[in-house]
Amino acid sequence: MRTVQMREALCEAMSEEMRRDPSVFLMGEEVAEYDGAYKVSKGMLAEFGEKRVIDTPIAELGFSAIGVGAAMNGLRPIVEFMTWNFAILAADQIINHAAKMLQMSGGQFHVPIVFRGGNGSAGQLAATHSQSFEAMYANIPGLKVISPSNPYDAKGLLKAAIRDNDPVLFMESERMYGDKGEIPDGEYLLPIGVADVKRQGTDITLVSFNKMMKVVLAAAEELAKEGISAEVIDLRTIRPLDNATIIRSVMKTNRLVVVDENWPFGSVASEVAFRVQKDAFSYLDAPVLRVCQADTPLPFTPTLIDASLPSVEGVVRAAKEAMYLVK
Repeated sequence: MRTVQMREALCEAMSEEMRRDPSVFLMGEEVAEYDGAYKVSKGMLAEFGEKRVIDTPIAELGFSAIGVGAAMNGLRPIVEFMTWNFAILAADQIINHAAKMLQMSGGQFHVPIVFRGGNGSAGQLAATHSQSFEAMYANIPGLKVISPSNPYDAKGLLKAAIRDNDPVLFMESERMYGDKGEIPDGEYLLPIGVADVKRQGTDITLVSFNKMMKVVLAAAEELAKEGISAEVIDLRTIRPLDNATIIRSVMKTNRLVVVDENWPFGSVASEVAFRVQKDAFSYLDAPVLRVCQADTPLPFTPTLIDASLPSVEGVVRAAKEAMYLVK
């Protein structure tokens, strides 16, 4: 095992797959000459050349369309967005073409493409640059949505995404590119659609993904100080969602809190809560609770950002509420 940053794990995943398969290429804003806006593609231009690591204009709709067309014709593009906030401009290609092409062509055209980039709040970037898109895109049949929380998961899942024959949306976080974690020396892949139990527990289940896992794991530590044993599940993949792992945990702990950086209405947390009440209602000893971003555009002021996003204190309180320790 060796320690790498998240950006290095992602770079390794792409580079290994490009060495393995000549049909894989990377395109996006500043991915080549500048080594990536967040240095995720550092060194890739030098190794693979300008035909496989391609700088694009600031035109997300246009280069996403090129990527979809390339995928339909036998290539495996990786399309990097500087942030998923900019990818709103590419939503037509992602939703109306990449997601629907297999069904609309009667199975004639797969679209083996990965769209990836930073997602969610990244500090004082204001409302239009601070949105989480997992729930929005997970609502679209034909798309797979992955949202990793650490370098090990990120590398294994990105390699699996690149080899997948259908469109995969890979949601990262600008605030996690410098995070460090251990990965194996050899090649490995992780299966899409399988959650991971990051911490075993018996009293309550906490479910989350992406950088909110930091909040949840810290909350679990605080709860442990008070004698409360929290089981922590990292979804890793939003669509397809791993029902079985969540249900098994709730059957053991009988309580659930879901933590989601997205807004509460129509969130990933809402879907998890629905599935648990549908499939494990008789095991619940308390209502399922959610801790989400405030139902408002994210502010610019740091104090208001902190008040809007899920916090350790908020998760601890929700867990205690689910256990009837506070009102």
